[in-house]
Amino acid sequence: MAHTSANNSAPTSGSGGVPTSSVASASVATAEATHTDAGHQKSTGFIASIYWRLQGLLHEIAKFGIVGLSALVVDIGLFNLLLYFGPLEGKPLTAKVVSVACATTVAYFGNRFWTFKHRGRTSFTREYVLFFLLNGVAMLIAVGCLWISHYALGLDSALADNISANVVGLALGTLFRFWSYRKFVFPEVDDDDERRALMSTVEI
Repeated sequence: MAHTSANNSAPTSGSGGVPTSSVASASVATAEATHTDAGHQKSTGFIASIYWRLQGLLHEIAKFGIVGLSALVVDIGLFNLLLYFGPLEGKPLTAKVVSVACATTVAYFGNRFWTFKHRGRTSFTREYVLFFLLNGVAMLIAVGCLWISHYALGLDSALADNISANVVGLALGTLFRFWSYRKFVFPEVDDDDERRALMSTVEI
């Protein structure tokens, strides 16, 4: 009877004489480790994706600002050159139209081939026309801010006009330009691997 009781209390052995309970424990530990590794990889992948997106956005903002300042210099410089030293003397509106058109063209090529070179590309005609149209909308935003301040609110001092047009209006117009260029003119590349490969070539 004692011999029978001892046999009943002994752990069951699996292949190679290893107790079944040990095999089960090892299997559970392996499964938990696999699950932990999978969770870690998923978390790491998410963080990496956020990092790539944030890095790309910061690069775009910096380059967008540089291109915008360059276009502004072209606008102001060419306007004064045409109006006071060129063939459009006494024609300020014509000079402004020409300077704005040239500055917008400079901004388009700067954004297309530098700021947003890593984003999707469509036809030149579509991009160029849409770029001009969105710039027109941004100008209307600035003019609208000036109209509200000057006429609706009655703030007609020189300081108020400059703040509404060249601070508030310019800021809102710039934000609209940046958002609309990324959204409509230079669409995002959908594939994550392709986006990362493109972003790896981007330098300030």
